[in-house]
Amino acid sequence: MTLAQKLEPIIGAWGRPPDNASMLAAAAAVAALLICATGRGGSLLGLGPYPIPRRLFLWITGFIAALLSIFYIAFYLRGGPRIIDATTYFLQGRALSHGDFAWSAHDPTASFRGRFLLHRDGVMGGIFPPGYPLLLAAGFTIGAPMVVGPALAAAIVVATYRLAHAIAEDAFGGPHRLGQGHARHDTVETVARSAALLSVVCAALRYHTADTMSHGAAALGVALALEAALRGRMGIAGLCVGGVIATRPITGLAIGIVVAALLWRSRSRARLQALALGLLPGLALLAGAQHAVTGAWGASTQKMYYAMSDGPPGCFRWGFGSGVGCLHEHGEFVAARLPHGYGPLQSLLTTLRRLKMHLLDVASFEPFALLLLAPLIRPHGSRAIVAAGAAIGLQILAYAPFYFDGNYPGGGARLFADVLPIEHALLAIAIARLASRHHVRGVFAAVAVSLAGFALHASFEHVKLAEREGGKPMFEPDLLARASVNNGLVFVDTDHGFGLGHDPHATTKNGVVVARLRQDDRDRLLYDRLDHPTTYLYKFDIPPLPPGAAGAPVAAPVIVPWAPPALGDPLRFEAEAEWPPLSQRGGFAAPAWADACASGSRALVLTPAPIGAVAVATISVPVPEAGRYAVGLRVVQGVSVPFTAPRGSAVVGGAVMIGKTRWDWVDVPGAACADLAERELPLEPPAATLTFEARGGPVALDRVTLKRRP
Repeated sequence: MTLAQKLEPIIGAWGRPPDNASMLAAAAAVAALLICATGRGGSLLGLGPYPIPRRLFLWITGFIAALLSIFYIAFYLRGGPRIIDATTYFLQGRALSHGDFAWSAHDPTASFRGRFLLHRDGVMGGIFPPGYPLLLAAGFTIGAPMVVGPALAAAIVVATYRLAHAIAEDAFGGPHRLGQGHARHDTVETVARSAALLSVVCAALRYHTADTMSHGAAALGVALALEAALRGRMGIAGLCVGGVIATRPITGLAIGIVVAALLWRSRSRARLQALALGLLPGLALLAGAQHAVTGAWGASTQKMYYAMSDGPPGCFRWGFGSGVGCLHEHGEFVAARLPHGYGPLQSLLTTLRRLKMHLLDVASFEPFALLLLAPLIRPHGSRAIVAAGAAIGLQILAYAPFYFDGNYPGGGARLFADVLPIEHALLAIAIARLASRHHVRGVFAAVAVSLAGFALHASFEHVKLAEREGGKPMFEPDLLARASVNNGLVFVDTDHGFGLGHDPHATTKNGVVVARLRQDDRDRLLYDRLDHPTTYLYKFDIPPLPPGAAGAPVAAPVIVPWAPPALGDPLRFEAEAEWPPLSQRGGFAAPAWADACASGSRALVLTPAPIGAVAVATISVPVPEAGRYAVGLRVVQGVSVPFTAPRGSAVVGGAVMIGKTRWDWVDVPGAACADLAERELPLEPPAATLTFEARGGPVALDRVTLKRRP
């Protein structure tokens, strides 16, 4: 291992530009350095005898930012949303374009339920707040949801300019500051344009205005809210804060406190009323969406989802304690970082990891980002700088009680990305103060540093994003179009593919119904209930790399005609397909790899929390028609579950109840699969309720079989 490889976890990757995008950034950095050396970029910054008009400048920079985000979609995302959160936002936006926060889940519901989707009482919806999906819905309405991000990119440039202008007016506005009259105007305008340029070349913002994540929308709302509050326009500030709350509630809390503090200084009842009225639409949107999905006013979709899908109970929360950290969604992270729970020390370490990543996000070169501290350390009595610093500090503090880093390649420290426009404004202030006599040179030197930082350093993170998980979106409508698939039923085998492809309003007659491949008799039941449509299988297989090959494997997805095999005798229903369960208490149920005797080497594992207690989960079993059935169960004994205490000498047992009929067994370590005795039961469609119980330790249910009796 080379020295550079050893240091990479500390200083990140450095090297020659790894791709065409980074080489173009390197060339642009050289051009910016040439402008810096000659000092002839004043017209772009609004200086000199022939300055570019403000409106033209904003049109140019906004257009370039949007174009770069479009380029990011094509080059790094390779055509569409990539991470699982982004695909769920995509699905929520599509549903909302039909006017639905939640939608009906057709039987068998396991063909449509899954990760980041909350299901209750036949209704299903995504778990994320509705603010950003509402913007995506507008994109779906015009048939181009991916243009929403680039449009946000252009808007963020304008908002960053306006925010920096407001801060600079306050920072450079007094007689003891940089100047008066034309000199002051030039300084303020140059600062505002500098911040806009820093926004354009910010690689982290290019990602967050390309993938369908909510941080770009939140960043726009934060910038507009702070600028409006600084100018005393509390009605607009309230609308923006409400929009941020409906998009990212914790971020909304942070910027809301800053806006409230600015309002308190003015002590104006009229402004207070304007702020309160402005907040109402965002709050109403969030409350209505949460109610539609959860069925209860004031309930959180995310908390309810994790209560039904993960554990230990209460694992997903904003706060501290021994039970914080969800073992199914974030199990490896919890085992490595939070073995004894989430306390002040763990919170500090989590925040430091986020800050380390965020330093790269600001300007693609960590040391340069530290310049934004300069105006914060010496604000010179500027109320606007203090407010900007408070907004950044509160953003950091607001997420400190949340246990999961949330960092990933390309997206960086995404929980802090919402304040990037504020940081770019403060960077521009710092440049104006440190290079006051050579302001133009200082601005273009900063742009050059940011571009070079991306070319030689930050681009390696974006390459990782491009290459991860098969190197492309897990569902591509173009593939269906090339195969002339315009209607019918398409099965997919990934959560990402389902989020990208499923349309809750589609039918097999006028469109494509996308469902989850379960590889059991659920697939045939769905096929039969949809009246035998033309059916396809969308396969997203990631081939292994040939020996000695460099890089990451790239998937070659295909869509092939396929029909589910005829119903078996007996019918076979995999238990893990019913995750998330309908309800759970005393522990959590989750799919897990099991011994080879289990169908597909997977089973539904129910784990008591704490180990030694009793856990209960409720799932459903599809029933094709009314009648008497011989019901069989296969359990996997001696299952080992990561991140749980060893069973020791405790007696571990399980039970299953369907109706009033109960099966009990004692788990035997190392005994592999066991088929429990069949019981004959009367069952009614569309599904029977199965109650699964674990006592003393984790137990695993592989499958349920139904055999029709005359």
